[in-house]
Amino acid sequence: METKPAWEKYDEAQLAELEDVCRGYVEFISKNKTEREFAKAAIELAEQSGYVDLFKAFEQGNALKPGDKVYAQTHGKAVIFTQIGSDPLVNGFNILGAHIDSPRLDLKQNPLFERNGLVHLDTHYYGGIKHYQWVTLPLALHGVVAKKDGTVVAVNVGEDAGDPVFCVSDLLIHLAKDQMQKKGAEVVAGEDLDVLVGSRPMVLDDDDAKKDDAEKSELQKLAAKEPVKAYALELLAQKYGMEEADFLSAEIEVVPAGPARELGFDRSMILGYGQDDSACAYPSLLAQLALSETPKRSAMTVLVDKEEIGSVGATGMASQFFENVVAVILELAGVGGDINLRRALAASSMLSSDVSAGFDPAHASVFEPKNAAYLGHGLVFNKYTGARGKSGSNDASAEYVARIRRIMDDANVSFQTAELGKVDAGGGGTIAYLPAKFGMDVIDSGVAVLSMHAPWEVTSKADIYEAYKGYVAFLQDAEASSRVPLV
Repeated sequence: METKPAWEKYDEAQLAELEDVCRGYVEFISKNKTEREFAKAAIELAEQSGYVDLFKAFEQGNALKPGDKVYAQTHGKAVIFTQIGSDPLVNGFNILGAHIDSPRLDLKQNPLFERNGLVHLDTHYYGGIKHYQWVTLPLALHGVVAKKDGTVVAVNVGEDAGDPVFCVSDLLIHLAKDQMQKKGAEVVAGEDLDVLVGSRPMVLDDDDAKKDDAEKSELQKLAAKEPVKAYALELLAQKYGMEEADFLSAEIEVVPAGPARELGFDRSMILGYGQDDSACAYPSLLAQLALSETPKRSAMTVLVDKEEIGSVGATGMASQFFENVVAVILELAGVGGDINLRRALAASSMLSSDVSAGFDPAHASVFEPKNAAYLGHGLVFNKYTGARGKSGSNDASAEYVARIRRIMDDANVSFQTAELGKVDAGGGGTIAYLPAKFGMDVIDSGVAVLSMHAPWEVTSKADIYEAYKGYVAFLQDAEASSRVPLV
């Protein structure tokens, strides 16, 4: 079954709304490139829409009633937004789930080193990347430095027009004969993704140079051996009040520098970093905040960390953060307890919102055209993901797929179905299988992306808009599953 470009159905008013949604999206993902930044900005927007801190409400013993809006966050990297509906909570929630981490380079705990007059930061890549795509790009540093005295300093260098940028250098083509014979996975080794950050040495004046070692500062002593590193540390001390040992308790991510941009003569696409999974997370957040009236079924948006490395840790979907938040909501609504928690989770319905591989005619051989996602054709549903034999996937039921079709058609949302490439070409996973363990209905949905996991990814404005519309329609849908979730 062929789908049509969503562009063909828009009138002037819809095109204006599309541009408004995508303008906000471009601005948001340009400013918020890490999970910490995304979560913080999302909470700020939610508070402007009347959301309050769930855990504070719990501490104060405030009861929840239909229409109330609450959020909960953990470690500043994962956040859940909920609007209480008029139906009993044990009837379940309509849930949007997406991740807010993206592939990148992370600084190692002991990263700074000088070598032959150049200073670098040593990195360990995060998530699935092609190493060679990260060389010779302007890069920025985002993150935090936590000090022993308890203060936490935010770091953001490389985004403002007056900021310096950083890069990973590459071998010049004139000397690359041996390098060019290597396989793509070996052209640039992961251990060689060192970020170039300085070349200027610290120069001591005559008085300082003449001092005994006992009289010199630690940086002045270091300048005798590693003068460029010493100068870099001096600049870090001046700007952030940090010393080298503070890297041990820092989380600094290396990401492409610069804002997302409109792509194409027709400005129909968006080129930006981190669209896996901001292209789903932002429309999900927008849809949650767009609910102006009390929904019949409680509406929830779950934005989590660590999907790119298996959803592990305290901020990933595999943690108990999601389950704990639902438990607190039920308690404050007067229907707490383990059985009610299990009933509510099993009765819930979820869109696991993650991006899908857009059909790329430049690499058509790895796609199966009639089961591929196409840019501009609307929201993508993947009944299953996984790899080779559906391994590791959630496989949505036929009945749930039928319900989703009805919701999207009723709301005039353009949508398509897809697989992640040919059966034996590769594969991938999402967070879907984790909430599915509670017995709820889950299906993967999202936006088609070209150059997924590259420093700069491509999406269609039409797909961002249709995702937003589809997510609103899903959250507003009052129909619960017809099956009995728990006896």
